Amino acid sequence: MVKNGHRVFRFVLPLVVAFGPIWSSSMAQDLSKTPLPEGLVAKETAPAPAAVVCFLEGPAVDAVGNVFFSDIAGNRILKMDAKGVVTTFRADSGRTNGNCFDAEGRLISCEGGEQGPGRRRMVRTDMKTGEVTVLTDHFEKKRYNSPNDCCVDAKGRIWFTDPRYGADRSDLEMDVEGVYCIDNGNVKRMLTQKEIDRPNGIAVAPDDKILYVIDSHPKEGGNRKIWAFDLAADGSLSKQRVAYDFGKARGGDGMRIDMNGNIWVAAGINKARGNPGESLDVPAGVYVISPEGKLLGRIPIAEDLITNVAFGGPERKTLYVTAGRTLYRFPVMVSGFAAYPPLDRK
Repeated sequence: MVKNGHRVFRFVLPLVVAFGPIWSSSMAQDLSKTPLPEGLVAKETAPAPAAVVCFLEGPAVDAVGNVFFSDIAGNRILKMDAKGVVTTFRADSGRTNGNCFDAEGRLISCEGGEQGPGRRRMVRTDMKTGEVTVLTDHFEKKRYNSPNDCCVDAKGRIWFTDPRYGADRSDLEMDVEGVYCIDNGNVKRMLTQKEIDRPNGIAVAPDDKILYVIDSHPKEGGNRKIWAFDLAADGSLSKQRVAYDFGKARGGDGMRIDMNGNIWVAAGINKARGNPGESLDVPAGVYVISPEGKLLGRIPIAEDLITNVAFGGPERKTLYVTAGRTLYRFPVMVSGFAAYPPLDRK
């Protein structure tokens, strides 16, 4: 039997070698330049999404390495444990977008109104008991637009942005897309269209003296900037200035700050999506910007749409990135800043 097997092998091998050059010649063609099948589809045919079943956002990492992140389209919050196992943390998320932890390890979530009906409020989850507390669901008796992203400062104040990106604005009750601060249960509107076009990502610096807000409006001529504001001890903001300007391309979405004060921002796009005035000059990736506004570099992300980032893992030296249908991660050489968990300085 072994001899027969050897004879079969000798017989097949020359056929593989003989036909090899034909296959190689076929594979050597640049198929990316293959034209549309003439007469079978219309000229300029380009497939468009028929349904979006997963759109990831808002990563946040707890003390044991669990990563919580939102699937807005799926209306759920997912959880990936330290071993990489993904489960559903909350099946009905109220269209949660951004998430972060406060200093006590409670999960703060922005329940939005994008990609389907949502609860349009800010909530806090006690991770020990599972109890959900509504922090705010109205401002001046009007429902929020679609709470988008959040952060917590050193005094425990919760900052959140409230834009609306969906085309359907028929259910909006206010004409302001603002930035808000929750301080001991009291909600104050801090920024309006006097200072910002459309607020998105938000983060506070490690020294608690600067608040960064991403201003991302897809309209022609709209802002694609990161603003910096001096943050006073009483929570007031002053000295608005540009930290970085992405020009006419898709600007930033979500961001986090490292312990050196550098901004790590999810920004850019790989393929045009038809927004007026939005160029492809900023390819998708994580852009790292110094406190002085210098671009330090970019980590490319091949998938659209890149949405947000979060530091986690030992010494907070892993960056997690949400983009499209995928949660990415890569090691970094500087610790990230977060209100929780405490950074081990041993």
